[in-house]
Parts: sequence; structure tokens; C-alpha cells
Amino acid sequence: MSLKKVTAPFYERLSLVLIGLLSLGYIVIMGKELLDPLIFGFLFAILLLPIAAFLERRLRFPRALASFFSIVLLISFIYGVGYLVGSQISNLANDWPMLKSQVGQSLDDLSQWIQHAFNINTAKQMSYVHDTTKKMMASGSDVVGQTFGAISSLALFYLFIFIFTFFILLYRRILLRFMVWVFNDENAPIVFDIVENIQRILRQYILGLLLEMFVVSCLACTAFWIIGVKYAVLLGIIVGLFNLIPYLGIFTALILSSMITFATGTIKEALTVAACVLGIHALDSNFLLPTIVGSKVKLNALITFLGIILGEMIWGLSGMFLSIPIMAIMKIVFDRVESLKPWGFLLGSGQEETKSAMKKMSAVKADKS
Repeated sequence: MSLKKVTAPFYERLSLVLIGLLSLGYIVIMGKELLDPLIFGFLFAILLLPIAAFLERRLRFPRALASFFSIVLLISFIYGVGYLVGSQISNLANDWPMLKSQVGQSLDDLSQWIQHAFNINTAKQMSYVHDTTKKMMASGSDVVGQTFGAISSLALFYLFIFIFTFFILLYRRILLRFMVWVFNDENAPIVFDIVENIQRILRQYILGLLLEMFVVSCLACTAFWIIGVKYAVLLGIIVGLFNLIPYLGIFTALILSSMITFATGTIKEALTVAACVLGIHALDSNFLLPTIVGSKVKLNALITFLGIILGEMIWGLSGMFLSIPIMAIMKIVFDRVESLKPWGFLLGSGQEETKSAMKKMSAVKADKS
């Protein structure tokens, strides 16, 4: 007597998938405080793994010391970038009286324009500004408290990232053995292949982003220096740093650089800086990004943009940063699991799959002939 395999109806399977996605989304949102620094620690651990392995094999460092020293190098690099930005901001703060007078003159011109365009006299405008200022000052204590709370939370967030990075580097063999054990030993080749590809692609992606940031910063600094902008180095670094945020970061860099230039120069210089930022973005999108970062993650633009928006909705700014690496990991897993390959095809650009299909079709035609 043979047993027939019972297949659930489509609507039942679809309902289960939707319930699973909703449950997963709820867990991800509620677990942000833990998952957010954990994923950042995972990415930093992948980036620092070659350094830690070098210290262990060549210099005979104990694993704990090698992991700790790798994190010290990472903190030193971040501190160097922060020190460079801070020194430029301190120069900007030294010119605060000049900036204040420039902004005041600009506000007076704006007030005159509003008066002529909308027939709102200066007295009414100043009354509205004073009322708004009083409301802000009344809630000043709350703002200060929230600011200190945000700074302390951010410091704790960074501390958790480095702690997770250290422990992932320290116990990486235990974690790998756990994954092989969970998916059974007969699936060990697939697990090792997934782990190896995740490490390689994410490391190339992160290093590519850092190299792209450096090149964009150099181009921006050079362009702003040629124009004669006062804080060319600061604005160039701002453009390079915000360029790390896909799609949306360039608009933030455009607004900040234009405002700082307008506060320290003329409207013509601000417009020239805005045009330079747009030109650098066009050069980066069409040449630098495909060449340096390029096909490292092999995600199509539609899925990438949707992932960035969804990441911002779930986790805010950190979700925007983590969306592309998480989707890259998902694609690597989907491409190596037979039942999930259609989802991997949906995430990808489709070029490799199209080429393989064309090769198969040509081979079939050759056999028939």
C-alpha cells in the first residue's frame, strides 16, 4: 500500500508564508537593540578576520590577543577619521562670528524677499520667530536631556559592536562547527561554501565602499579647492562619508555642503559646489561604483532600493547601512538551496542566470543538429 503525498493548497501555503514573514518582521523590530550591534559586529569581524588570522599564524599571538589587537586597529582607524573631521569642524567653529554675521545678513535678505513676495511685514515675521524661539527655550531642558540620552545610547551601541566583534572573532570556530552540526554533516560542503562566499563577498564589498569613499573624498576636496571654497577638506570629507549611504546620502551631502558654502561665501559658490557634488555623484554612479564596488554583491537596483527603504523603516539609519549586506547574504544562501533559487534569481541582476540559460539552449541545439 503506497501513501500519497498530500500537498497543501496554494492559499494555505501563502498564508503560512505571510504569517512567517510578519512574525519575522515583528521579531526583527523588537530585537533591534540586540540584533543591530550584533550584525555590525559580524560585519566588522569578517573585515578583521584576515588581520586576526595573520597575527595568529605569523606572529603566534593567542586568539584572544589577536582579536583584541585587531579591534584596536579598527578603533585607531575610526579615531583617525574622526580626528580629521573634528579638526576641520574646530576651524569652522573658530570662524563662528563671521558665520553668524553672514547668516544674519542672509536672513535679512530673506525677510525682505518674503515681505515683497507675500506682503508679510518684518514685524510679523519677527513676532513669529520670537514666539517659536520662546517655545523652543521652554522645552530646552527636555531637548538637553534627550540629547544626553541619545549620546549615551550611541556610546553604548558602539561598545556593544566592539564587544560582539571581539567574541565573534574569538569563537568563530565554535560558531562554524555549530552551523555544520545544525544542518547535518552531509550538508557540510554546502555550509562551508556559503560561509566562504559570505566572507569573501562582504569583505570585498566593505573594502570597496571604503576605497570608493576615499576616491570620492579626494575628488570633492580637489574640486572644492579649485573653486576656492574655504572649508574644502571638510566638505570633501562630508561628501565622501555621506556617499556611503546608498542613493539618499548624496542629497544630504549636497544640502550640507551647499549650506556651509553659502554661510562662508556667496550664492554663486554655493551653486557651484552643488553642481560639483552632482557631477561627482554622476561620475561615481556610472564609473567608480561599477568599477570599485561593482558586481561584489550582484543585486539588482530595484531590490536594492526597496531594501534600503525597508531597512530605514525598520531600523532607521543603521537599517539603511545593513540592508545591502543582509540582502547579499540572503542571495548567497538562496542560490545554494534548490527550493530557494527562484528567490535568489529575483534578488540578483539576472545576467549570470541568463548566460547559463543561453549556454544550455545552444548546447541543446548543437545536440539536435
